[in-house]
Amino acid sequence: MNIRQLTFRLLQVYVTVVRCGSVSEAARQLHLTQPTVSQQLKRLSEAVGGPLLEHHAQGLTMTATGQALYHASRDVLGRFDDFADQLGALHQGSKGRFSIALVNTAQYVLPRLLGPFSQAFPEVDVTVHIGNRRQVLARFERHEDDLYVFSHPPALSHAVAARFMRNPLVAIAAAGHPMAQQSSVAMEQLLNERLLLREPGSATRMLLESWLQEHGLNMKTTLQMASNEAIRVGVAARMGVAVLSEHVLPKEHPELAVLPIEGLPIESHWQFIVRNDQRLPQSAQRFLHYVDEHLNQWIEPRFVCNELPGLLRLYPTFPLRG
Repeated sequence: MNIRQLTFRLLQVYVTVVRCGSVSEAARQLHLTQPTVSQQLKRLSEAVGGPLLEHHAQGLTMTATGQALYHASRDVLGRFDDFADQLGALHQGSKGRFSIALVNTAQYVLPRLLGPFSQAFPEVDVTVHIGNRRQVLARFERHEDDLYVFSHPPALSHAVAARFMRNPLVAIAAAGHPMAQQSSVAMEQLLNERLLLREPGSATRMLLESWLQEHGLNMKTTLQMASNEAIRVGVAARMGVAVLSEHVLPKEHPELAVLPIEGLPIESHWQFIVRNDQRLPQSAQRFLHYVDEHLNQWIEPRFVCNELPGLLRLYPTFPLRG
């Protein structure tokens, strides 16, 4: 074992291979040949004195040594990125970069937070990835981003969560639907209608299925659609009814009616999730502090549920310039 043979480039290659889950995809992203990447992995294994990756039918998995090297590599490369950000701030006014992954419904809200932050700190580069819960969870497990936003978060043995906003799920139908004229509607009556749903793996669908199971109810006729927008348009076109996040609805929605279903809305909350086994870039910390200070200005008071102060005790405070 001779860890002095390790270089930043070797660590970058290894982290990329783990993130991609394959040598060929890592080679493509790194603009290297596949044999070159394989050779660098071999050098890494020799340097640490043991195998790093195992090949299975499902793809690559890390050995215990590989996991230790992966976490150390991310920490080393992250600290180097922080140093680069500090140099940029000294020489060019750059204030860093961070990546955030969020579930689909959160895209209706996060711009209200990222917009003012980007105006206050225009030199911060922010990358946003949007997907369903299953896709964002996969990114979380691969350590691909710095911050994550879930409404139905994963197990938190290696992460810390902070709720920041209510995400109530409401039932909707086309305007003029007979149920919209009632003062109260039983969920059983709603389930007699065709229910427009997101795909399996969607947090909204998981929350609805869990709620129905708790109440001993089952869906009957359903129609699966690929996005919240498609569902909203489908409901307006009288294709069926739906249960969606209230935030999916525009402030004015004359073509839709929110139904007075007994037991609804289903309460959920959007949460910032931070892994506690990887470093959080200073720019991401700055964003969380900025959201904590200004959340009440950007979000309707009835939706605010700010638990960020508890999370931010883990990180130093910053002078919020801009």
